[in-house]
Amino acid sequence: MGPTDLELLRRADRDPDAFVAFYDRHERAIVAYVGALLRDPDVTVDVVAETFARAFQSRATFRDEASGRAWLLGIARHVVLASWRRGRVEHEARRELQMRTLAMSEETLREVERMVLESEEAVVATWLSDLPADQREAVRRRVLAEDDYAAIAADLDCSEAVVRQRVSRGLATLRRNRTEPR
Repeated sequence: MGPTDLELLRRADRDPDAFVAFYDRHERAIVAYVGALLRDPDVTVDVVAETFARAFQSRATFRDEASGRAWLLGIARHVVLASWRRGRVEHEARRELQMRTLAMSEETLREVERMVLESEEAVVATWLSDLPADQREAVRRRVLAEDDYAAIAADLDCSEAVVRQRVSRGLATLRRNRTEPR
């Protein structure tokens, strides 16, 4: 399976490849999250870079109970919110680490856009995979496909009340899983 996120972050001081492995493991999810919020590939690249720079700076604060992805998503959220408040992308961590600014080619920006779209679908599929099959199907049909409860109930051979309960429970589980460390 390979080293855990905690192991990679603890080794990052003496082994730069450890942080590269951590970055590679989580890059797509962070790009998808930030890209979905911002819908601008240029800004997405800057926010993702700042997110990982801040993660590198604060790697000693990472706790074993939290998943690296959840931790990074929290950092990314803070970077996005601070950027919205200030009207520009924060870059303090990158400056302190003396990271140079890269000029993005049109091809790179198109790749970021493609990654955002593919990753959004993968993130949704991952979140739904945590649900029991009956809740997963009810949530997928009601929320993603926007089917009405009657049609879902008919297809699943159950009552509308059962479908409503499955959707409610499934959404509650998804909300809980997104806010609780794993």
